[in-house]
Order: sequence, then structure tokens, then C-alpha cells
Amino acid sequence: MPSLDTIIPRFRNADRTTRLETLLDYARRLPPLPERLAAEKALGHNLVHECQTPVFLWTEVADGQVHIFADVPPESPTVRGFISLLIRTLEGRSPDEVARVPDDLLDQLGLTETLGMTRTQGLSAILARIKRAATFGAGRP
Repeated sequence: MPSLDTIIPRFRNADRTTRLETLLDYARRLPPLPERLAAEKALGHNLVHECQTPVFLWTEVADGQVHIFADVPPESPTVRGFISLLIRTLEGRSPDEVARVPDDLLDQLGLTETLGMTRTQGLSAILARIKRAATFGAGRP
């Protein structure tokens, strides 16, 4: 599983087109939503209201490890790609490791200049939700 320490320089050193192509590749690899969460999604639970794309997001902590699940429409490949990147780099990490993800991750990845302001606000909200849920899920205020 790649780490953000590996991914950040790759994104930052890539040109705009390569960044977008990489996000599209991640989008294709977004894991499907587990069946146990499908009923919650159908009820509208865990919708990220700050995002224009209908993103459903769950962050769980079990045995000291963070687990992230999401459902994002295929018609939103950049959002799917970013969430898939987060899942692939944060899955199984400790809540402390997730809490240390930089709040300016989009800037560090060079995506702020690649994506529009509205999209980056939604993606920043997704990252903030994951970090907050991992912290609270670990029983910390």
C-alpha cells in the first residue's frame, strides 16, 4: 500500500495532465461499497453535504485501525480518484497517522491548481470528515 510520503512527490512533480490521469486511474480502483452499508446509503445516511457530487462516506475504527468506505458516482472521476487515493493510503492506519495527514493535502499534491475551487472545497471537506471520524472513532475528543 503506497504512503502519502511516496505519492505527494509523484503528484507534485507531475504535470497537470498526468495528475488528472493518475486521479482517473485511482477512480477506476475505488473499492465497491460493502453490502452492509448499502441500506444506510439508500436511506441517505453519511452523505457529504459539502460536496456537490453525491458522496457517501463512512470512516470506522476497529482494533486501532482506520477503515474508510465510500460510494461515488462514476460520472465524478476526480472525486472518486481522490477518495480512492485516500482509501488506498489510509486503510489500516492508526487514528494518529490519519490525524497527521496534512490539511493542505490538495495543495501538496498539486491538485488545487488542477481542480476548480468548488471541487477542492468539497474534497477538503471529505478529508476533514475522515480525520474527524478517525479521531472520534478512536474515542478521543
